[in-house]
Amino acid sequence: MGRSNDAINIIIQLVLGAISVLIAQYILPGVAVSDFFTALVVAALLTLLNLTIKPILIFLTIPITVLTLGLFLLAINAILILLAAEIIPGFSVDGFWWALVFSLILSLINSLLGVNFGRNR
Repeated sequence: MGRSNDAINIIIQLVLGAISVLIAQYILPGVAVSDFFTALVVAALLTLLNLTIKPILIFLTIPITVLTLGLFLLAINAILILLAAEIIPGFSVDGFWWALVFSLILSLINSLLGVNFGRNR
C-alpha cells in the first residue's frame, strides 16, 4: 500500500510542478512553454537536475557561494533552467536574467501550491 501512495504523491507533485511552470511562463514574457506535456517534462527534468547536478555544482562552488553570502545559488538555479531549456524542445528562456526571475517565480508558486520536490514531509 505504501508504494502506490508514494507513486500517487509523485504524480501529484509532478502535475502541480507542471502547473507552476505554466503559471510562471504566463507571468514572464521571456519564458515560453508550448503545452502542458512540455511543462510536465520541464517539471520532471528540473526535479532530476535539482536532485543530481545541483548538489555537485553547490559543492564545486562553495568558495564563491560563501563569498557572495549564498547569492550564487540563485545563479546555479538559473543555469539549471537554461540547461533544461536547451534539452527540452518547446521550452525556451530568453536569457540568464529571465531564467533567474523564472526560478524565483517558480519557487514562489511551488511554495504556494505545496510542491515539495526532493524534500521529506
